[in-house]
Amino acid sequence: MSALIIFTLLLVLMLTGMPISISLGLTVLTFLFTMTEVPIEAVALKLFTGIEKFEIMAIPFFILAGNFLTHGGVARRMINFASSMVGHWHGGLGLAGVIACALFAAVSGSSPACVVAIGSILLPAMVKQGFPRDFGAGVITTSGALGILIPPSIAMVMYSVATNTSVGQLFMAGVVPGLMLASLLGLTTWYRARKFGYPRLPKASFRQRLHAFRESMWGLFLIVVVIGGIYTGIFTPTEAAAMSAVYAFIVAVFVYKDLTLKQVPKVLLDSASMSAMLLYIITNAVLFSFLMTSEGIPQAMAGSLIDAGLGPIAFLLVVNIILLLAGNVMEPASIVLIFAPILFPVAVALGIDPVHFGILIVVNMEVGMCHPPVGLNLYVASGITKMGITELTVAVWPWLLTMLAFLVLVTYVPLISLWLPRTLGMM
Repeated sequence: MSALIIFTLLLVLMLTGMPISISLGLTVLTFLFTMTEVPIEAVALKLFTGIEKFEIMAIPFFILAGNFLTHGGVARRMINFASSMVGHWHGGLGLAGVIACALFAAVSGSSPACVVAIGSILLPAMVKQGFPRDFGAGVITTSGALGILIPPSIAMVMYSVATNTSVGQLFMAGVVPGLMLASLLGLTTWYRARKFGYPRLPKASFRQRLHAFRESMWGLFLIVVVIGGIYTGIFTPTEAAAMSAVYAFIVAVFVYKDLTLKQVPKVLLDSASMSAMLLYIITNAVLFSFLMTSEGIPQAMAGSLIDAGLGPIAFLLVVNIILLLAGNVMEPASIVLIFAPILFPVAVALGIDPVHFGILIVVNMEVGMCHPPVGLNLYVASGITKMGITELTVAVWPWLLTMLAFLVLVTYVPLISLWLPRTLGMM
């Protein structure tokens, strides 16, 4: 009964057009003040302890690093490097876009940042070379979603906060799925370019490739700093985030000199604004999770599903359906922070690995970012391409089908997610 009241109240508030974060907070406060006897002191204590986790500090640092790199010319150099390597293949610039998104994902942790940084440079170049605008938009919109799967990932940090799963294990678990999805998106791009006879670039010489690598190496080295530092135990994921922010600042301002010191305050302000928005969502989600736990809803759900004989295969199918439907009306941060605390205890009770379950949720978020009505990447790409959401939805469908097929693969083959952290002795 409590679950029905809570979700009905939340749905009513969301249907009024109220932001999801505020809807969460009002739902919790309304229920606590009118229908329970939970002392308000306990709520205040939970609110404080829920957001004082050390891992949360990684979020503003990764956002800051991504903003420095977006404004600092790193994306342009990564595109040049990728173009020199695969530009002579069918759909060369499209393939370069996929690779550049994967590389930029490995230094930014943000999907919209990938779309903006890579798309704003690559899409005009693709149109100028003779690619259809919808082809380029489809490539960048979907490849940009790699930003939350390839570590470092802000979405993984949020899942860690919601479920107390190791951020380091999640980061390592995202490497193989991220590379696999990038390869599949690249294969789809190559096949369609070959099928429709899209243009190719002249093959770059070894000297040109070496020059492009030297130009981009400062940005690429950040991948080694973050992933290598976490794996070797030199620093924690949160410390890696701080290191990446400092490194990105030095590279953007003093090495590449594409960002002036006068522009730094604006980057800091933009990063602070985005961080505050995410932290506000986290705060309300912590309260919502506390309410669900205090009412025993996740535990009751786990018990009823197990009693009903629902096994891991059927449960994971249900989870995918729920998350894909939620992706129609909610953005990724809210989905992770609302559904992870509810579904996580059921997954653990059914023997599903927490790290594998986290990667599954993140891949669902990727799909949700690329389809309407609230697909964040669609709106970002729409601003860059000047295409309507309906037109973009049609443009992304071949790559979106590829992502759905990959979701099924990741869901039922846990080894894809767990092989690397197990091999590295992290699990």
